[in-house]
Amino acid sequence: MRYFLELSFLGTNYHGWQRQQNAHTVQQELENALKILLKTETETTGCGRTDTGVHARKFFAHFDSQTIQPSSHSTFIYHLNSLLPKDISVINIHPVKDAAHARFDATSRTYEYIIVRRKDSLLQGLSFQFEYPLNIERMNRLAQVFIGKHDFASFSKSRTQVKTTICNVTEAAWKEEEHQLIFRITADRFLRNMVRAIVGTLLEAGEGKLSEDDFKEIFASKNRSEAGMSVPACGLYLCDVRYPYIKE
Repeated sequence: MRYFLELSFLGTNYHGWQRQQNAHTVQQELENALKILLKTETETTGCGRTDTGVHARKFFAHFDSQTIQPSSHSTFIYHLNSLLPKDISVINIHPVKDAAHARFDATSRTYEYIIVRRKDSLLQGLSFQFEYPLNIERMNRLAQVFIGKHDFASFSKSRTQVKTTICNVTEAAWKEEEHQLIFRITADRFLRNMVRAIVGTLLEAGEGKLSEDDFKEIFASKNRSEAGMSVPACGLYLCDVRYPYIKE
């Protein structure tokens, strides 16, 4: 039987989701806990890989098991959480078809990037403090350039092995909440470092360092070196992942 685990985690203490040699990862912690609970080696497959320090409010991973009973799902979650570190939480477990795939079946993913406009002790390590004046109206206007199916090579980490750098973005906007500035973006897929590079380039446009024409030329150039800085990982959150067979 295949299951999807719905997780959340703080990425501060981890080198991302994916298991690596000589690195502490979320996948490693989850598989270690599953091994203890299920009394067998259990491989998991995540809905994607998050960079070092990136957080997730909603993340999915699938695994196979023959020992979990439907009547014991809540007990399974309770015991699994008791084995996991405090910065990783299992929210739910979903029985799915044997061919279901946490990565390839996802129809959309949503990220948010949190910027604080003043020092906030409660969000230290969980946001990016940026106090320079910004033209948020311009930043929102330029964010709309991303809507639709486009080549995002300008905002992709160099030398990544992907078949295509084309993504279909359905949402990209900034919102202000008190002293926080939050960028939200939804797409069918994301490239490595894509959101952090987009945010960094939009901030430069908001500061007036880039004109709107400059920004559009950077997007069209398909050259990562033309785009702006990559903002720190601590402000980035994977917020949602959608599947056609999992109800919200």
